[in-house]
Amino acid sequence: MALRAEIDPVWTPLFTIAKAVVSDTGGPLSHSAIVAREYNIPAVLGCGNATKVLSDGQEIIVNGDECIVQIVS
Repeated sequence: MALRAEIDPVWTPLFTIAKAVVSDTGGPLSHSAIVAREYNIPAVLGCGNATKVLSDGQEIIVNGDECIVQIVS
């Protein structure tokens, strides 16, 4: 599911099933970054064009340490 804006707090329960977070907006102190850290899942935020480049169901690899999102399929 691609989100077009910063993660709203009502999305927080979905972090229990998320494998990673990629967002057009946000930064290290954004809500999505804080919740991703709490759930120990990688996050790349502030991409600017993630929702234009990525599609629902597309397989990606997310390296939160290096801020890299790689498209697999």
